[in-house]
Amino acid sequence: MKIDSLFDLSGKVAVVTGGGDGIGKGACMILARAGASVMVSDLSLEKAQAVADAITAEGGNASAMACNVLDDGDLVTLIEKTVDTFGTINILVNNVGLGGGGRENPFKIDRGYLERIYSINVFAPWRLCQLAVPHMAKSGYGSIINITSTSSLNKEANMGVYASSKAALNHLTANLAYDFGPFGIRINNVGPGATRTHAFASVLTPEMEERMLKHTPLKRLGEVSDIAGAILYFSAPVSEWISGQTLFVNGGGLQTLD
Repeated sequence: MKIDSLFDLSGKVAVVTGGGDGIGKGACMILARAGASVMVSDLSLEKAQAVADAITAEGGNASAMACNVLDDGDLVTLIEKTVDTFGTINILVNNVGLGGGGRENPFKIDRGYLERIYSINVFAPWRLCQLAVPHMAKSGYGSIINITSTSSLNKEANMGVYASSKAALNHLTANLAYDFGPFGIRINNVGPGATRTHAFASVLTPEMEERMLKHTPLKRLGEVSDIAGAILYFSAPVSEWISGQTLFVNGGGLQTLD
């Protein structure tokens, strides 16, 4: 196989949740540049449309849709609209996530909070897999990428719900590889370390960065392009014999503050 073809997504169709900003936007842009048609979904239709327009402006092919991953009807519609628009689904990037930030005091959060975090971080990816896999199997090409977190490895105060939900996602992916493999579909995780998204930049201080870099062998924080590159890798033919794995993109370390 020629080198160029290892990362060529021409003729493939990708769905990205949370595609309106940050890592999700980076995933949409790099998959489109590799040749995929992209359904950009986001809670904000305005943000999703802006990313789809940016792809179109570069000569790519994209459409946008508002999607609340807590709404099962929205998840069903997302898959149906993608198939109606582009004919099939080959790549699914489950990027939407919520929680953490050191705000999960176990004595102050309630069951409703826990259920919401698990619904977004675990149930929604599982449900979209369930909906998308039949189309992938029919098309003859399927790759699912779930976005986990280094929090699934870290042990920190006030992070128990988010961290455990991402750990659950890791193990869910490893097990679903056995379910989806017979259909020729692979499923993997990308686990970002501390990455310079707009959301992270809003809370990052020079002191925090200095403390994080003490645990980072490559001595810089991540960029969206670092995570997008890993997503492209798992989406493309180059990774066709890899499934059930978690790739942590974290500069060689865990960006803890202690």
